[in-house]
Amino acid sequence: MKRLMDISAALLGLILLSPLLLLLMLLVRLRLGSPVFFTQQRPGLNGKPFYMIKFRSMTDKKDEHGQLLADEKRLTRFGRLLRASSLDELPELWNVLKGDMSLVGPRPLLMEYLPRYSAAQYRRHEVRPGITGWAQVNGRNALSWEEKFKLDVWYVENHNLWLDIRILFLTLFKVMQRTGINQKDRATMEKFTGNKEP
Repeated sequence: MKRLMDISAALLGLILLSPLLLLLMLLVRLRLGSPVFFTQQRPGLNGKPFYMIKFRSMTDKKDEHGQLLADEKRLTRFGRLLRASSLDELPELWNVLKGDMSLVGPRPLLMEYLPRYSAAQYRRHEVRPGITGWAQVNGRNALSWEEKFKLDVWYVENHNLWLDIRILFLTLFKVMQRTGINQKDRATMEKFTGNKEP
């Protein structure tokens, strides 16, 4: 049922939102340049890598040495708007349709984090990663890494269709509130350097 809901909702979403997606593609191209999409390898179900696709939200500005500037210097006002409204996440519907992701599940993080998880934290990969999840509706980036992982594992142990529907409705509410988008005093979430659990 979960996979059927994912396929149906992703396909319907891509069709209904196609005018908005085309408009966003144009705006991203004009405001932030090319490429329009940001793709990055992330771990999926059982840690298997896939390429997640989003709208880009940062420029490619570099310093005099050719190094990319810090995230907060590359994140424009338009990019902040994309993130605050979660519109940058819409292309992930394609990942859902392909089966790389689900509508609901733990957010896919960086490949480099895989060896840093405790055995309990690694359980977040027992289900497909999601566009939204239990951690996202309970604090998002305002949470510590440890808090996020505990919520992710709780979802793995308790997920069902009704919980997914509840999370989807809570996500709409949270997006309208625009809370927990960024970690305090940071443009993006700080990197996970290792767990504090055995």
